[in-house]
Amino acid sequence: MSEYKIDKIATVVGGKISGTNLKISFRYLLTDSRSLISPSETIFFAITGKRHDGHKYIDELYKKGLRAFVVSSVTETEKYKNAAFILVENTVVALQKLAQFHRNKFKIPVIGITGSNGKTIVKEWLSQLLSPEMNIAKSPRSYNSQIGVPLSVWQLEDNSEIGIFEAGISLTNEMENLADIIKPEIGIFTNIGQAHQENFESLNQKISEKLKLFNSCKTIIYCSDYDDINEAIINKYSDKNLLTWSKENSATLKIKSINKSINSTKIKANNFEIEIPFIDDASIENAITCWLTMLHLNYSNETIKERIKNLTPIEMRMELKAGINDCLIINDSYNSDIGSLIIALDYLKQQHQFSQKTVILSDILESSKNEAALYKEVASIINKSNIFRFIGIGEGISKYSDLFKVKKHFFINTSDFINHIAEYQLKNEAILLKGARIFQFERISSILQYKVHETVLEVNLNAVVHNLNYYKSLLKPETKVMAMVKAFSYGSGILEISNLLAHQRIDYLAVAYIDEGIELRKAGITIPIMIMNPEESGFGQMFEFNLEPEIYSLKILNSFIKAQKYYLSGSYPIHLKIDTGMKRLGFLSSEVDDLINILSENNSIIIKSVFTHLVATEDNAQDVFTRFQVDTFLNTTKKIEKHLKYGIIKHVLNSAGVERFSEYQFDMVRLGIGLYGVSSVSKDKLMNVCSLKTIISQIKTLEANDTVGYNRKGKLKKTGTVATIPIGYADGLHRILSNGTGKVMINNKLAPIIGNICMDMTMINISGIEAKEGDEVIIFNENFPIEYIARYAATIPYEILTSISRRVKRVYFQE
Repeated sequence: MSEYKIDKIATVVGGKISGTNLKISFRYLLTDSRSLISPSETIFFAITGKRHDGHKYIDELYKKGLRAFVVSSVTETEKYKNAAFILVENTVVALQKLAQFHRNKFKIPVIGITGSNGKTIVKEWLSQLLSPEMNIAKSPRSYNSQIGVPLSVWQLEDNSEIGIFEAGISLTNEMENLADIIKPEIGIFTNIGQAHQENFESLNQKISEKLKLFNSCKTIIYCSDYDDINEAIINKYSDKNLLTWSKENSATLKIKSINKSINSTKIKANNFEIEIPFIDDASIENAITCWLTMLHLNYSNETIKERIKNLTPIEMRMELKAGINDCLIINDSYNSDIGSLIIALDYLKQQHQFSQKTVILSDILESSKNEAALYKEVASIINKSNIFRFIGIGEGISKYSDLFKVKKHFFINTSDFINHIAEYQLKNEAILLKGARIFQFERISSILQYKVHETVLEVNLNAVVHNLNYYKSLLKPETKVMAMVKAFSYGSGILEISNLLAHQRIDYLAVAYIDEGIELRKAGITIPIMIMNPEESGFGQMFEFNLEPEIYSLKILNSFIKAQKYYLSGSYPIHLKIDTGMKRLGFLSSEVDDLINILSENNSIIIKSVFTHLVATEDNAQDVFTRFQVDTFLNTTKKIEKHLKYGIIKHVLNSAGVERFSEYQFDMVRLGIGLYGVSSVSKDKLMNVCSLKTIISQIKTLEANDTVGYNRKGKLKKTGTVATIPIGYADGLHRILSNGTGKVMINNKLAPIIGNICMDMTMINISGIEAKEGDEVIIFNENFPIEYIARYAATIPYEILTSISRRVKRVYFQE
């Protein structure tokens, strides 16, 4: 980050400086007092709004060490020693002036992106596509507002080679400020929709306002199939370099065909074809926009093709919460328009673990269409969405109930629906809540959401995605990923985690037993699944559900061959495991010749992959043995490959191996515990996924020498306080943690376990800790890591996670 002196900045923003230290330097901008990180290097803008006043937090920030402030009202500066204040008329305007001054220092290409939807995805995808060559400064998340854009442009640094920034508006006369800050050389217009339409006289006025971002542009990139956008750009910017893509008309990039398969889409244009790992229409549009942008930046077709096929999904804004009666609640109140409804329905469709899906939709308020046309379109979309039940809430949508051809119910308002909610017996289904904020759908969410009363395992799905992407960042683009979801996905929930990983486009799942694979198939998971310990008695079902077995011995191979001949007439894939040192399962080197002979006689067996299990990739003391294992594996696979007429996938690395031995990534890697945020190598690079929590059921004050629990093992040396929590060894809290061996966290303080852990309950000594019945108790989370409890129990995090009973409710979160 660039460093600035506060006295110079006072001149830049047109403010009056005062205080006792006028030579303060700063590097970071702060507008939210809760986000303070580096007080001595930060300047705070005290922004005022209808319901907030940043000036209230000056005293708090000063006590935390911050010394530089931009304010719009007089402050008693004399009581803040060694601090400086810049007084301005409007702190937001001052923030924008500072960002504009900072932007003007850089003579690099800058891309400005506007439109109703897709801005963040296009920005993030361009960053993925361009980052191998360029240092990119870009908007964090969806920072595209009057405050977000200045904070985004502040990301420009001396080594930045290109900037990519979003700009969003909700009112007229907002874009001029953002355009002056961003000053893009290349402009991208994604699309136009109904969001914020109520603040504009017409759709054309909103387009015209958004186009102001491009005043400084030399080049504008957009889809000319949006007639209103195309006409407005041609009328306003005919003197600029207009690059278009179109499925219908002649264009710079003329789309000739779009062919969707199960997991990917092939797009042909200008006699060249790309493939993207997405099938939804929004992703296809965004990817084509990125394609055209890369062409403008002089990337070759081959480079574009290679990179674009490896695009990764951008995290969703929707919240996923466990609901009552085994439901999943998808709460999306980010936008209330047709475009965002389509996106939300697409996400609902991806929840393959639920065969029944319900949509609860309010009146759509962000639309300029007349009511009849609006709900005719809504009904058409819903009728085509393959949902089980539709519930409409609002006077507007209720008038058009006859247009909806699915199982349907309508209510005038949210309270009316809540009064009847029990009649619908919602269970085992995915429920999308899509409501304008005025309808207060949070009341519905509160009723449908699983109530966290006692012991729960919270699973952060965003953290799983983060961890997956971290490991992917260590891999070559072509390296495949197999995710281990055995043992109930390390205790996290096999269906939820598998569905998430499948949506992230991993290549394989691996489970221990056939019944686990069947459960995934019945839940709609279609990606390849390897069975690590296939039982011979289950081969018939294995074939039926298209599950791929790990073959680890001559005995199991011969049994497989017999079953294959009995059940099938064609070929079938298997995975060969080589034992290079684990001495658990796998073919020994001495058995390879016999293995090859059997395979040579049975051409209907397709070897999909060959792999081994490295025993100690996390332990640098065992690196010599690890390399010995890999050498043994390579020698063995060479012998096998000599007798095959096709290529095979080779894989040896687990999570720790990916971090420490990337040279051995070969064709695929297997990710397990690392996905869940556990690593002995790079813990700081991962996010915590699982948090085990409970509550205090009862508190008792005991006298000295009172005993606690079975066999009177727990004893107090002096008068103290003991709390009972509803978790025991039947829930996965190891009994070895009894009698002070283990600790839990209450209100950020550690409380030792007292007495023996019971089947369903545990007592803890909370003497000296302020606590009350109902307070939250942390068994482990990001602040009290699972490694601690594993250390107390003299075991490993794997065992702690996989020991958590299924009777402990899982609660899932995804932004």
